[in-house]
Amino acid sequence: MSRIPTKHDILGWIEANPTLTSKRDIAKAFGIKGAARIDLKRVLKELEHEGHLEKRKKTYRDPDRLPPVSVLQIKAPDENGDLFATPLEWHGEGVEPIVLVVPRASDPALGEGDRILARVQVVHEADHNYEARLIRRIGQSPRKVVGIFRKTAEGGRILPIDKGSDREWLVAADATAGAKEGELVEAEQAGPKGRMGLPRARIVLRLGDPTAPRAVSLIAIHQHGIPDDFPPDVLAEADAMKPVGLKGREDLRDMPLVTIDPSDARDHDDAVFAEPDDDPKNPGGFVIWVAIADVAHYVTPGSALDREARKRGNSSYFPDRVVPMLPDRLSGDLCSLHEGVPRPCIAVRMVIDADGNKRSHRFLRGLMRSPASLNYQEVQAAFDGQPNDKTGPLLDPVIRPLFGAYAALKAARQRRQPLDLDLPERKVVLDEEGKVVSVDFAERLDAHRLIEEFMVLANVAAAETLIAKRTPLLYRVHEEPPLDKLESLRDTAEAAGLTLAKGQVLKTAHLNRLLHDAQGTEDAELIHFATLRSMTQAYYSPKNFGHFGLALQNYAHFTSPIRRYSDLVVHRALIAAHGWGDDGLTNEEIERLEATGQHISDTERRSMMAERDTTDRYLAAYLSDRVGAEFTGRISGIARFGVFVKLDETGADGLVPISTLGREYFHFDADAGTLMGADTGRIIAMGMRVRVKLVEAAPVSGGIAFEMLEIEDEAYASVPARRGRGTPRGKGGAKGKPPQRKAAKAKRKEVKAKRKVTRQRRAKG
Repeated sequence: MSRIPTKHDILGWIEANPTLTSKRDIAKAFGIKGAARIDLKRVLKELEHEGHLEKRKKTYRDPDRLPPVSVLQIKAPDENGDLFATPLEWHGEGVEPIVLVVPRASDPALGEGDRILARVQVVHEADHNYEARLIRRIGQSPRKVVGIFRKTAEGGRILPIDKGSDREWLVAADATAGAKEGELVEAEQAGPKGRMGLPRARIVLRLGDPTAPRAVSLIAIHQHGIPDDFPPDVLAEADAMKPVGLKGREDLRDMPLVTIDPSDARDHDDAVFAEPDDDPKNPGGFVIWVAIADVAHYVTPGSALDREARKRGNSSYFPDRVVPMLPDRLSGDLCSLHEGVPRPCIAVRMVIDADGNKRSHRFLRGLMRSPASLNYQEVQAAFDGQPNDKTGPLLDPVIRPLFGAYAALKAARQRRQPLDLDLPERKVVLDEEGKVVSVDFAERLDAHRLIEEFMVLANVAAAETLIAKRTPLLYRVHEEPPLDKLESLRDTAEAAGLTLAKGQVLKTAHLNRLLHDAQGTEDAELIHFATLRSMTQAYYSPKNFGHFGLALQNYAHFTSPIRRYSDLVVHRALIAAHGWGDDGLTNEEIERLEATGQHISDTERRSMMAERDTTDRYLAAYLSDRVGAEFTGRISGIARFGVFVKLDETGADGLVPISTLGREYFHFDADAGTLMGADTGRIIAMGMRVRVKLVEAAPVSGGIAFEMLEIEDEAYASVPARRGRGTPRGKGGAKGKPPQRKAAKAKRKEVKAKRKVTRQRRAKG
């Protein structure tokens, strides 16, 4: 073809061939060669200036159509579970196209906010214009920041509230969303970096006064991206639910299944009962019942409630509020085992012998009615001889048998030897306005341990049943410590004159022996911290790698489906395995179990970080009016940049910056977890007793800073350096070992030898 094509011809070709849109492709299609290419280039330029085409690098495309390969951002699933996406490069003048993502079986699970590179194709459907096939996932949703807004002439800046983050974000004048000076805002990254390399941001939400007492948990919720509002369709689905009747269930309404929870519990998802076994072949044995709220009846696979529950993964608990996994109509009403009302449940009947060994168990789907909602303190008081009006009538028929069964399970626990790390739990107490009035350590009672042992036994029974019935499930996995962390723990133990078994398969009994040997010594907390640091984090997986910490091979979470999606999956697996109904685990759910396990493991960690950050901020607020006061504590962490101290009084953690420890250079030993002064040979290590002065407490960030006053009952005095501050060199500035390094090593060996002698004397005594 020798003639230059008309503009209409060129547009028609590009529409019919969206993947062949370079100037070379167009010239080849119309047979244009040599000098005629100059005329073609002129026509293409005219189409571009007229707005009919858009040049992207060396190709041309219709701006009112998506390119065949586009970058999309995934939206939340609709009521049918379909994934739609928003194009991130739409330049057309018409309505933004609707793109349906059509996943293949081999594609990874995609979630709201994910960015993908996809191949798109025009379709003519009622609810979408394009269908997309995943090429690859290229990133998550834009980076977000929560911070304090400061107005400027150009717009403003955001000062992040994260501890240790001093990088500001620039906000253009048209991206402030009307934020006021000093207001707490949530923003997302918007475009490339601006002046001085600072990221640009667009404010998406104004959160109000950052100093308001109840802003503390709100900050953590938004900072960690925890969904705290239910979509209208989810609320509507929950509100339409009705109470369950007896049809298809076993009647447990006459069984005195009681709930035992904290006094401020927001929901009740487990109930217990125990009685002596009347089987003459099982003298001293017990029958234990654990009944769990039947959430699976209400939250069915693929429903709006199910999608939102999976998205959240779990409930998040804060001192002033809870962000539930399920709407209150379910979590606080229909699924909560309230006193005196019929509630659906999935229950397990377990028979144990006098030594606490489980002899048998069976699951059933039932209807129960709890005679009493009790708290730990009143149950413990009743067993200790001080019943109240509520627990008095239940003491002999319910409470004493519960403790009898617990005594047997406790004996079995001692033989099994799960890891015995007794971690004190901090409890922040607020007044009606949301201000901190005290920080207490939660009391650990036998009533707490009783419920824990019952729940562990029920979780084991669930895993064993599903394994026996060859039904897929999500296990709760806790792998043993990695070798490098184990060696670090062993070195710490040896430095304290203690030993940890070597050359054999590690068992929790070995760690318990180490913790027991350290108990009552000056190194007890050091060993405790070191053991805790050596542990891996538990997670959910369809593959069974056992639970190291509990010393159990088969373990799954079954007992808290109101607040954990993992437990809901296990309930559905039990329903499917027993053929109890059509609300069990589906094939589609089974195919994505691994992705579900990964997702809810991530949401669990997200909640843990948010809850920890909230506690840190409340503690900082509590201490903010005590700046200058002195406190005692222990060194809880060593880093290259300083020393972390945990206070005895509140359990608050704060930093002693290394720059304030003196003008000598400190060598950081990551393996030993120590800092050593280059001039003095002073060694600062985990677990050391200290006295510090509070120099800063920032409620908005949760940051706490101390000044070191005393270490191990010796006044701390910094030594001025002979050279420039912080210079890690030997005499004359030459590279090499720091002065007195050999003396410091000798000092460590001497301390180690003394501890070893002390241990040997204790053993002989």
